[in-house]
Amino acid sequence: MEIKDIRRIVELMKANDLTEFSMKDNDFELALKRGGEETVVYAAPAAAPVAAAPAAPVAAAEAAPAVDENDGLIEIPSPIVGTFYRKPAPDADNFAEIGTEITEDSVVCIVEAMKVMNEIKAEVKGVIKKILVDDASPVQYGQPLFLVDPK
Repeated sequence: MEIKDIRRIVELMKANDLTEFSMKDNDFELALKRGGEETVVYAAPAAAPVAAAPAAPVAAAEAAPAVDENDGLIEIPSPIVGTFYRKPAPDADNFAEIGTEITEDSVVCIVEAMKVMNEIKAEVKGVIKKILVDDASPVQYGQPLFLVDPK
């Protein structure tokens, strides 16, 4: 399952005022639970026990992407909880640097979650102005990873 699919499920949950959603496939299990102002995401291979991801405010995912204190720069948030990596392999070049021009389909980093390497696409067009997370650092759902100038 891709990150965009999980985002769509969360949007549908909110639109239909659902508090719980679960799905099981042959090799994947996903459980989402909304309560008050929090969304909790549980995801695991179906054969393994379901692991809990730390809760993050729903508002972080729904906030407007523009950040006022950064002069109209747009955030690229982490779509999942995991470990942030700036390059695909230890001996490879970084996906993106400050000043790199990106498009909506540009891969800007990887977030490892449960031993799965998830390529994170920019989903915005512009130039990277700030990298907000150190390589190999843990990240939370909705946490800003990059700031992009949309010019």
